[in-house]
Amino acid sequence: SPAGMALLVLVILLLSVLYEAVKMGKAVLLRRALLALPRSLSQEALTEPQEGDSGPAQGSPSSMAFPISFPRWFWFHVGQTLFHVVQVVLGYMVMLAVMSYNAWIFLGAIAGSTLGYFM
Repeated sequence: SPAGMALLVLVILLLSVLYEAVKMGKAVLLRRALLALPRSLSQEALTEPQEGDSGPAQGSPSSMAFPISFPRWFWFHVGQTLFHVVQVVLGYMVMLAVMSYNAWIFLGAIAGSTLGYFM
């Protein structure tokens, strides 16, 4: 039906816009993660030991297995990973829709990508 087709094209358009938004969000998160990295990339600077830490020795297996607190850059990396998974899923969904070889769906995907990039 024409109404169903119009709704489908609108959904594909919105998926394409969302794909572009996630792509931009991932880039912003990457910039924040790079700013959160310490200047020195040595292992000591990345682990950020707590002041007055009276726990086990640095090299012991128990302290390496389950760190109590993660550094800030780690959480940015987790966020980037989640953004990447969402981006890949959306990309494959749009790709599968375009592979239906319907011109209207193809135009909806192109319009959504254009609109999403413009925003």
